Amino acid sequence: MGAETERSAARRIQNPARSGRQGQSRQARPESLAKGKKLYGFDCAMCHGESGDGKGDMATDMKDVTDFTKPDALKNRTDGELFYIIRTGKGEMPPEGDRAKDDDIWNMVNYVRSLAKK
Repeated sequence: MGAETERSAARRIQNPARSGRQGQSRQARPESLAKGKKLYGFDCAMCHGESGDGKGDMATDMKDVTDFTKPDALKNRTDGELFYIIRTGKGEMPPEGDRAKDDDIWNMVNYVRSLAKK
């Protein structure tokens, strides 16, 4: 990838606060949650746990794996920030990168939000 292409790609995903829910084509409907759950099972559960409790098999050697079942865990994160973190990774969490379509990531955002116990 050339330097100009890398810079334009970085600009596209640089500011999660701008993302908010703009461009989201999926609301937290049953079909979105089902798709998000399937993707979460493939890509997230190994660290975040099947139930989202942060106790997945791979999490034993990691610090600060988010427990999505706690209502306060994501209260200060916008959906755009979650989208950005899933797309680009954070700390030890690997990125989805271009493997997932935007709709897939929004479905994961919806599903992760649904894990909080009320």
